[in-house]
Amino acid sequence: MTHFNSLPADLPIPKDDGSTQHLRGMRLPRISLTATNGQPIDLGAIKGKLVIYCYPMTGQPNVALPEGWDQIPGARGCTPQSCSFRDHYQELQGLGAQVIGLSVQSTEYQKEMVERLHLPFMVVSDHEYQFQKALNMPTFVAAGMMLLKRVTLIANRGVIEAVHYPIFPSDSDADWVIEYLKTH
Repeated sequence: MTHFNSLPADLPIPKDDGSTQHLRGMRLPRISLTATNGQPIDLGAIKGKLVIYCYPMTGQPNVALPEGWDQIPGARGCTPQSCSFRDHYQELQGLGAQVIGLSVQSTEYQKEMVERLHLPFMVVSDHEYQFQKALNMPTFVAAGMMLLKRVTLIANRGVIEAVHYPIFPSDSDADWVIEYLKTH
């Protein structure tokens, strides 16, 4: 059985390929995505500080990850990343930020993960790639699936003001966000 809460020591480190340089200063798209609470959410309509951590896909217990997953730089680590945001959720709220996870997995798939990991925030599904296309978010292909690269956006009043990319290790992302929010 694979342990999703820890990361192997020999993972390849992702490199900055420049694929997110255009994001800072962009407006979040006004599109409706389904959240794990069953409600549609328009990320572009959220007026306060918003942290959107985009991740490739979470694994499920007793289900094998795609072949070669650990060799794709930045692919492994979605569960530790989500758990880190869960563990720092109160602090992030105290800094005035709302947290939302986003992947291209179905809402039903995401609901299982939210329940299993006891996430206190919503996760939204971009299964039709509306968010990805609107912002030209970087992707990669694994096992025939087009997945988002791991990117975290910090928006204020609907405008992206900070981008964390590449993210490694994945569970360091929430700490980066906290440091950014404290200093900006």
